[in-house]
Amino acid sequence: MNYKAVVNVLSRILLLEAILMVFPIIVDLIYKEGQWLYFLLPAGCLLVISIPTILFLKPKNTILQAREGFVITSLAWVLMSIIGAIPFAISGEIPSYIDALFESVSGFTTTGASILKDVEVLSHSMLFWRSFMHWIGGMGILVFVLAFLPTQDGSSIHILRAESTGPNVGKLVSKMKFTARILYAIYAALTVACFIFLVAGKMPVFDAICNAVGTAGTGGFAVWNTSIAHYNSTYFEMVIAVFMLLFGINFNVYYLILIGKFTEILKMEEVRVYFIIIVLFTLLIALDIMSLYENFGQAIRYSFFQVNTIISTTGYSTADFNSWPIFSKILLFLLMIIGSCAGSTAGGFKISRVIILTKSSYTDMRKMLHPRQVIKTKLDGDILSEDTIRNTKTYLVAYVGIIVLSLLLISIEGYGGLETNLSAVVACFNNIGPGFDLVGATGNYAGYSIFSKLILSLDMLAGRLELFPLLLLFTPSTWKKI
Repeated sequence: MNYKAVVNVLSRILLLEAILMVFPIIVDLIYKEGQWLYFLLPAGCLLVISIPTILFLKPKNTILQAREGFVITSLAWVLMSIIGAIPFAISGEIPSYIDALFESVSGFTTTGASILKDVEVLSHSMLFWRSFMHWIGGMGILVFVLAFLPTQDGSSIHILRAESTGPNVGKLVSKMKFTARILYAIYAALTVACFIFLVAGKMPVFDAICNAVGTAGTGGFAVWNTSIAHYNSTYFEMVIAVFMLLFGINFNVYYLILIGKFTEILKMEEVRVYFIIIVLFTLLIALDIMSLYENFGQAIRYSFFQVNTIISTTGYSTADFNSWPIFSKILLFLLMIIGSCAGSTAGGFKISRVIILTKSSYTDMRKMLHPRQVIKTKLDGDILSEDTIRNTKTYLVAYVGIIVLSLLLISIEGYGGLETNLSAVVACFNNIGPGFDLVGATGNYAGYSIFSKLILSLDMLAGRLELFPLLLLFTPSTWKKI
């Protein structure tokens, strides 16, 4: 383990978090609510700790192996969440630090699960910080740092793999730094476009900023208790729904559009399946809930928004889907699990993994019938390696295991029923936010005990980092010197 290199990179990340806290300070100064000190104090402490470490603890060897990549990624997200909770706690706007930590983890992991019963009592700076966390965590804080990290490209890819979503991660261009810059440029451009569309519809500027960064990060923290339903605007709902859909697409698609390789986009099976699921589930749910609304148009409006907010794992709401028929709720639950495309800002199991598992299972069945025949599993026309298929199956086992274990642990306290607890675990683990019953669109996570909130916080981190980086953090062999 290259401890000095790990500490050096973590110090740079903490320095960046200190700089990012300037933004809520600016918001507070604009609205003159007197909360700026609660951001300045932790930011100042981070500067005092990180700057000397960066300057005087320079590692001779800056090469990072896979092990260091996993450790840096896991510790970075844990530390960012712990420090991000401090302004909420010391300001008294979220008096309990555990509650503040839950909110912070939910923010950075772009989950959107909240312990707040009334978000409207928060100051503008705290509301902004909650939403801004989504934007920071959406593309990944380490992807941003990689654009300026003084390590060799061969080392940086280990960090990118540890933080990025999906079964396969690679470079868009030959230089790792350029890949990180391209990703964030696309991310920022889409965020600005979302903001412009919202402002064009005359949404208040502050609301538009918070909703745009929340949509971009597929997070879902709203500035009103009734979420997007507060505006009662078909225009706002469609703008946000479309951008949630766009942020759920693999960002490689946008890069391919920029360089004009449209034929490669058409080959991407995951993207095709993604759009098919959205269209199919929207129509099925609309038909199922049609009797609850005035006409089919309204049913489509609410169905389209809810399908996109769940499949993109954003978590905004325009309707209380708890009151929808069981068929629609089951479809939404399936979307919670499936999630969006790999390489997007969304969570979930990922459509690419579902395709790989489906195809590999079909291949295995064919091999049973024709044991001597050589049959290969393909994705996008390319043969999948046995490692990719094996890793996907391993991920499925770990995925189910974590959900079952977490469900058992939070059920000990006896809060809620099976629907509440199962949906809470799935919603947190897949970084969605709202579940069903007591943690539904109109509910929250305040009723859970400290123990359960910590379990669900770990679920959110594990889900955002796709399990293995966080699990490896607790493996003794990770820390041994080789």
